[in-house]
Amino acid sequence: MSGFVEKPEPAQVPGLEHLHTGKVRDLYRNAAGDLVMVASDRQSAYDWVLPTEIPDKGRILTQLSLWWFDQLADLVPHHVLSTDLPEGAPEDWAGRTLVCKSLRMVPVECVARGYLTGSGLAEYRQTRTVCGLALPEGLVDGSELPAPIFTPATKAAVGDHDENVAYEEVARQVGPETAAELRQLTLAVYSRGRDIARERGIILADTKFEFGFDGDELVLADEVLTPDSSRFWPADEWEPGHAQPSFDKQFVRDWLTSPAAGWDRHGEQPPPELPTEVVDRTRSKYVEAYERLTGVPWAS
Repeated sequence: MSGFVEKPEPAQVPGLEHLHTGKVRDLYRNAAGDLVMVASDRQSAYDWVLPTEIPDKGRILTQLSLWWFDQLADLVPHHVLSTDLPEGAPEDWAGRTLVCKSLRMVPVECVARGYLTGSGLAEYRQTRTVCGLALPEGLVDGSELPAPIFTPATKAAVGDHDENVAYEEVARQVGPETAAELRQLTLAVYSRGRDIARERGIILADTKFEFGFDGDELVLADEVLTPDSSRFWPADEWEPGHAQPSFDKQFVRDWLTSPAAGWDRHGEQPPPELPTEVVDRTRSKYVEAYERLTGVPWAS
């Protein structure tokens, strides 16, 4: 069992049609047909949307995505039209709202990996491959790969796992030309992000992107290179052979699987409220990632 502990009621805003409530974002359509994306402070872990929010998280993800879209603009166009608040929107939407092009989304999670961890590590341990790509012997948790690899996944509904698939399956689903362009763009954007992060003392271990078509042109959509869509590790603490410290919700995961939580992640009961200390430490990691990457102090 998984999903929302308690699914929130979306805000009703005149002139906006509510389309979807996701793990983190609420999606609306305005009268012009554009999409309005609102990033909440909701936190997810182990396929559950938790009952406790992380203050400022939605704003941090939104502002960091905007910064990255600027860094990537010469590589790929993005979907953001405006950051103006829709008329009649709640004040709380300020800083966490994007008005975006309505795209024909590609049904593939475009994942790039420069380091071995997570589901890629699990597959490698069984088959010495990731998404059908053969890798050298002797790699361990946290190893840098010889070169970044494109390891796509099918997009899952809330509460379900994305499933890693071979490149050939992507080509079958979307056509060989689109698949080739997705791979090229994914690796180009990852490489740019990796190099920028490395200059700031951060390893971009892996990340996922979403793309959609604006006419015949592929456009970068959703969020990009945030702690929710990427694994960021402090470079000065990188030590292959075990799980790495990270700029994300690791504090949440660690607490939920600790005896203090008293929760069985494989059972049917929803996860409990997070303690204040876990909330504060998680928020501080999101803030630190934003500040180290952008070089700008976070003004909450």
